[in-house]
Order: sequence, then structure tokens, then C-alpha cells
Amino acid sequence: MRKGQENHKISLCSATVWSVVCYSTFVDSVRSSFASHHHHLRPLPPSTHTTTTTTMSGKVSGKSKSGKAAGSGGDGKAQSRSSKAGLQFPVGRIHRLLKKGNYAQRVGAGAPVYLAAVLEYLAAEILELAGNAARDNKKHRIVPRHLQLAIRNDEELGKLLGNVVISQGGVVPHIDPSLLPTATGKKGKGAASQEA
Repeated sequence: MRKGQENHKISLCSATVWSVVCYSTFVDSVRSSFASHHHHLRPLPPSTHTTTTTTMSGKVSGKSKSGKAAGSGGDGKAQSRSSKAGLQFPVGRIHRLLKKGNYAQRVGAGAPVYLAAVLEYLAAEILELAGNAARDNKKHRIVPRHLQLAIRNDEELGKLLGNVVISQGGVVPHIDPSLLPTATGKKGKGAASQEA
């Protein structure tokens, strides 16, 4: 190894150390200013403070005193991406299906969260309308007929699911007004024909 390369490696290592020191100083100053302004909040326990070490190759490794990697959730409890996003639908499963479905070469981290949120919204909307239809029919259980009535009576859902056939759903009751008998016109004609 040439002397220039060695100096470059040392300077790169010192730059990394310098950036780590600046970062830790910045974090400490932010923490202290936050604590002074928000003294009513309880401070972080000392076990969550991280120590950062720099190897000779210039790589930075962060570990907390509890042995867990820096950046992992506090208290050591794993938190699902669904709970982080405040969703009920599975973000991890949707991410896996997007990756394995050959939709694209790469799938961003936000895509499954967005898709899970959209699917959850649509499911909640349909279930709310179907529950209302079940209650109108004095039933406690949602059956396909209630789903059919809920979707077809809603303008936007009817447009979205216009080409969808719901098994055991039946049809929406509708009689064209021209087919209904007119009450006044029939009585007048019937009475005249009986007299003649």
C-alpha cells in the first residue's frame, strides 16, 4: 500500500470519527434542549443511549448498552409495520405479495403501506354499508345479499364494482314506473266500459 493511500484511509477514518462525534454532540444538545422545554415528560432511561464505535476500515457500528442494535424499537418489543401505520391490514404480507407478484422489479417501502390503507378503507366502507343493510332487514349476520344491496345502492361503489358478480347476491329490486298501473286512469276506463 502506498503512503498516499494510507493517509487517505486515515483521513477517511478520522472524518468518520469526526462525523460521529458531531452527530452525538448534536443529539445530546437536542435532547437537553427538549428536556428543558418539556420537563413534564419523563426522560429516556440510560439503557437506551447508544454508543458508537468506528473500526479501522471506517465502518460505524452502533450498539446500545442493552446489546440491541441502534435504531431498533425501545423496550425490545417488535412493532409491526401495520401497527406503526395504525392499520389493521397486513403491510408485511402485502409487501411480500407485491414483490413476488412480478408487478415491478423493485417495490418501495411506502407502497405496501399505501395499498394496505386503501384496501382497509374500501373494506370498512363496504362493511359499514352492508351492516346497515343487514340491520334494515333485521338480521345480525351479513350475508352476500346485504353486500349486493350495499354496493349497488351506493353510486361510487356501484361504479367501481359495476362488472363484478356477487354470488348469491340476487338483484336490486326495481320496477320501471311505466309498468306500474295508474290508479286514476284505470278506474275511469273500467267504470265506463261496465256501464256500456
